[in-house]
Amino acid sequence: MAGTPPPLAPVLQFPPELLLRAQDVRVAFFDVDGVLTDGSLYFSAEGETLKRFHTLDGHGLKLLQQGGITPAVVTGRDSPALRLRLSALGVAHARFGTEDKRPAAEAILAELGLDWHQAAAMGDDWPDLPVMRRAALACAPQGAHAEVRAVAHHVTTALPGTGAARELCDLLLVASGRYSGLLAAYAG
Repeated sequence: MAGTPPPLAPVLQFPPELLLRAQDVRVAFFDVDGVLTDGSLYFSAEGETLKRFHTLDGHGLKLLQQGGITPAVVTGRDSPALRLRLSALGVAHARFGTEDKRPAAEAILAELGLDWHQAAAMGDDWPDLPVMRRAALACAPQGAHAEVRAVAHHVTTALPGTGAARELCDLLLVASGRYSGLLAAYAG
């Protein structure tokens, strides 16, 4: 006769200085190409942009919302595939087709009544630097441009489009004290 399994103890650990930096984060800004995707761009014969997304990253964005942290997207591109994916994940705050990402992020902060000290940002290339440099926590995926990695407080072990965004989500949830409860709810 099978009994109730023991509680699942989290195995993720992050350096204390990262957890302190992330404690007050209430919004996380994500770039798309090179962060939520592997950075490859696929075009159909009709010119439609096709994108490949990873379920780990998508579930991480949903977990952020469950943990009370708002995921937001600020991207230089726009496509029906991207809008469909973000809608399916419930990401309500997004700015598309903008190369000047700082004002776009500031507009989202204003909508949410938040400030930069309550923001995290993840990017992979130069257009992401203005947002990353202002955020309390800056994160870059492995393989990001050298200048972006240099300003990041954390460079993920996961590659872009294959769990890098999830790594930031997990870090934020651990720092907020919500990770264990969310894990227990799923593992129960």
